Amino acid sequence: MAKEIKKIVLAYSGGLDTSIIIPWLHENYPGCEVICVAGNVGQDSEIVGLEERAKKTGASKLYIEDIQDEFVNDFIFPTLKAGAKYEGYLLGTSFARPPIAKRLVEIAKKEGADAICHGCTGKGNDQVRFELTIKALAPELEIIAPWRIWNIKSRDQEIEYAEAHNVPIKITRETNYSKDMNLWHLSHEGLDLEDPANEPQYNKKGFLELGVSPEQAPDKPTYVTIHFEKGIPTSLNGEKMDGVKLIKTLNKLGGENGIGLFDVVENRLVGMKSRGVYETPGGTILYHAHEVLETICLDKETQHYKYGLAQKYADIVYNGQWYTPLREAMDAFVDKTQETVTGDVKLKLYKGNIINAGVTSPYTLYSEDFASFGEDDVYDQTDSKGFINLFGLPIKVKALLDAERNNK
Repeated sequence: MAKEIKKIVLAYSGGLDTSIIIPWLHENYPGCEVICVAGNVGQDSEIVGLEERAKKTGASKLYIEDIQDEFVNDFIFPTLKAGAKYEGYLLGTSFARPPIAKRLVEIAKKEGADAICHGCTGKGNDQVRFELTIKALAPELEIIAPWRIWNIKSRDQEIEYAEAHNVPIKITRETNYSKDMNLWHLSHEGLDLEDPANEPQYNKKGFLELGVSPEQAPDKPTYVTIHFEKGIPTSLNGEKMDGVKLIKTLNKLGGENGIGLFDVVENRLVGMKSRGVYETPGGTILYHAHEVLETICLDKETQHYKYGLAQKYADIVYNGQWYTPLREAMDAFVDKTQETVTGDVKLKLYKGNIINAGVTSPYTLYSEDFASFGEDDVYDQTDSKGFINLFGLPIKVKALLDAERNNK
């Protein structure tokens, strides 16, 4: 390699990609030390046995960093408050990468590393998210992306490499879905899903991990009441909870009721379309509840303007531009809008559906007196005539002038 590199910090998940990267780094950077870092953003079960696997494969040490609280409070909740969705789905992998990359930078500086390495493919979005964060927080560090320089071209070839180098892996060629798990969601890509004509096998054993299909959900609905303080969910069914516990609890309740399945062909940042299936049970409930609460807490102009901002916010998160001045400025606007988004939202979960069951807020802008179809003393209906005359004046003038021109 062009530059001498003695110590590398590797973003390590224990999956196929990052497992074979360790021996590959030793082969291509002779004498280098490889330090693995696993950022726990909610994939608890995948953390088990990581240290033994990393060291057996050639790493000198493994950091397992629990960053779930930071993930929720500094990344999930700001995105939730913004109402950001990318092409209809809730951003799961997108906002999990910046906090992981941030921790990679912190450990790289602590260890005096020369470079940070990741296992993202050259076709995906995650390479951008990792590298933009590293560039923002540690522009002096080298970035190594094996998928962009090695000769391996497919996951089958990865498995062959692992077998040849005695790297322990947990998948086979037959169960080779590409999955990404965190506290917020689970994504599925690859195999039969690569053809958009194929229906996802929701009822196939082992496909869904966070819940069941709507057909398999109970015939009895489940009610939940979520309390928000300034746009942030703080309690569930009257019990105060921190963000991590609240999301995990809603994941269980939502998953049991078939909530949060989303099948989409999305536009990747790198220019191609890709098909993915997402499980986001708790997040889907929270987004729905937050949107319901905003309908009574935000005035029309703010609510409508925020829709446009939500789309731009989603693009920023999806594109890996978290550490940018624009995202910080947008957060300032969103936080201002959330000052009155406090209240309770009751929802009914039933076979994949989320049904509104009531909403209250001390800052509500809804007045039954004004909205009532019955008799009231606060609205003079005759006032509407003058309003309509002025509001419709441009339409009337144009019609009159068009008629006059046509007559000539």
